[in-house]
Amino acid sequence: MKTGLYEYKVFGVLEDCPPALFTEVYMDLEYRKKWDQFVKELYEKECDGKTVVYWEVKYPFPLSNRDYVYIRERRDLDVEGRKVCVVLAQSTSASCFAEKQGVIRVKKYKQSLAIESDGKKGSKVFMYYFDNPGGQIPSWLINWAAKNGVPNFLKDMVKACQAYPKKT
Repeated sequence: MKTGLYEYKVFGVLEDCPPALFTEVYMDLEYRKKWDQFVKELYEKECDGKTVVYWEVKYPFPLSNRDYVYIRERRDLDVEGRKVCVVLAQSTSASCFAEKQGVIRVKKYKQSLAIESDGKKGSKVFMYYFDNPGGQIPSWLINWAAKNGVPNFLKDMVKACQAYPKKT
């Protein structure tokens, strides 16, 4: 079914960020508030027996911010001797997060992330991302996200890994 929406697939090598560190930085919501300029609000809360993430994303003026309510799961896998960390996230309709006035709720969101060693001291990262941001998003913003926003996320992750205060 054609929706006119975009799915993003990103593959990259982060040379100075080992998989364990990348995964820890990615999962650390408190730290993400410090390095991700697009986070307005981000936290986890127990809801309906599950740990649910609430994430409000800043959109450029004059667009309304978007918020996400989702569950995520991390698994460390052994794939034919290769250690691969997988993080899955998907929107959920948890009852304990009321919609905010002036913020558009993203009801369809899905992300898959796989991280493994690059064989040196870095990580190979594959990310699949889809959301339906709702509302009328101008084509210039969609084009910017495809060309800059998603790749810039990986660059920001490298900087966040280098500055991570809890490095092991």
